Amino acid sequence: MEQWQGPTAAGEPARDGGERSGSAGEALELEKELQQGAKKPFTEVIRANIGDAQAMGQKPITFLRQVSALCMFPDLLKDPNFPEDAKEKARRLLAACGGHSIGAYSVSPGIELIRQDVAHFIERRDGGIPSRAENIFLSTGASDAIVTILKLLVSGEGRSRTGVMIPIPQYPLYSAALAELNAVQINYYLDEDKCWALDIGELRRALKDARQHCQPRALCIINPGNPTGQVQSRQHIEDVIRFAWEEQLFLLADEVYQDNVYAEGSQFHSFKKVLFEMGPKYSGSVELASFHSISKGFMGECGFRGGYMEVINMDPLVQQQLSKLISVRLCPPVTGQVLLDVVVNQPQPGDPSYQQFCQEKQAVLSSLAQKAQLTEETFNRAPGIRCNPVQGAMYAFPRVHLPPQAVQEAQALGQAPDMFFCLKLLEETGICVVPGSGFGQKEGTFHFRMTILPPLEKLKVVLQKMSQFHAKFTQEYSQLQLLGNSQKTAEKQGQ
Repeated sequence: MEQWQGPTAAGEPARDGGERSGSAGEALELEKELQQGAKKPFTEVIRANIGDAQAMGQKPITFLRQVSALCMFPDLLKDPNFPEDAKEKARRLLAACGGHSIGAYSVSPGIELIRQDVAHFIERRDGGIPSRAENIFLSTGASDAIVTILKLLVSGEGRSRTGVMIPIPQYPLYSAALAELNAVQINYYLDEDKCWALDIGELRRALKDARQHCQPRALCIINPGNPTGQVQSRQHIEDVIRFAWEEQLFLLADEVYQDNVYAEGSQFHSFKKVLFEMGPKYSGSVELASFHSISKGFMGECGFRGGYMEVINMDPLVQQQLSKLISVRLCPPVTGQVLLDVVVNQPQPGDPSYQQFCQEKQAVLSSLAQKAQLTEETFNRAPGIRCNPVQGAMYAFPRVHLPPQAVQEAQALGQAPDMFFCLKLLEETGICVVPGSGFGQKEGTFHFRMTILPPLEKLKVVLQKMSQFHAKFTQEYSQLQLLGNSQKTAEKQGQ
């Protein structure tokens, strides 16, 4: 993959951001050693590196699992312990499956009934703006749909090769997919000093520089942000849409954290809703693909691999090619499609499951909001750590000061300095986080990403241990620096 980053180049992000390699690989080895009875300074490895809610102890939403269980084993429809509204949903979904079984293939874009339900969900979310089932494509999580759209967009060779603008820091799915497709990655930097906001001047800078090397065709936005946890304002979204219209860029709106908004004054605005409210000048021409998933939000059903994308203003002939591209994979997992349907078609007032569903959903989101605030406040009390407000999503991305001696030692070992820090943290505390170099960052800055998913009491302990470790790490390497300086002075005086 060719990569054009502009004047403040950051190191190329790891293909998976370190979520499943690097510090995560070390974490797996430490877990094995603990199981074999090895003595460590900790009793468990805490995986704060990946946004897997249920792996971190979040309980599944009862109604989602009831409908899934009924579809998986229809004999349970006779069981009086299941509520009637769950049974009704299961019967409706099974009737839409081949042979009334979720073991059958579906059509490649997904079960028609579920696509209709997704379209109705989008209409409700966006205040009545129409959505059509034929523009909905179900997918194996949002990642599958994002990669499919990128495959559709990438073409050309040399200076005509497709360039795709992605935010830095970024979710490394994008850099990995672009590398695999041999596309050109165009980095634009989010503004850390303004809570990771988008800056149109930076978009223009990145686009101008990239046009000397490639043909920019698409702009990716992650909102709410991963790994940065920001929620973009409506004004910023409008600015991005105008920019895409002016420059004829295809917009990819990664909106999988749309349910995860916590900060006072922050609000999720879908790109589609803003696009249509800006009027026909934009809504009739800007090409947009937006993505959602059952893996995040209040659901946390990562293992079911369900999601969807909606395409807007795509040329009919191109959309035909998209349908062909999707048909290669046969169909998304039907279990994931079923669970997605329950997410977009939730219990309503008066339904037997409504009260319990609302209570469980609100409990998850309230807990995440509390943990987001706790994480920000704890890190900002620690000298040498600065954390922007966790406005949304499931992660904090604090900036850490690393002593020069630690940076030098890391470089001597061939490691990124924040990877060096994260490995030391893991070895001494058992806490696994992802170095900022895995997501991209401005040269000379160091960060790490951690989830806010651990249970509240465990999170308090994790945050305290991390703050204490950073203080100890800073003190040790600062003393080494002073010792080295003293030795140099003594050597000079001895000459």
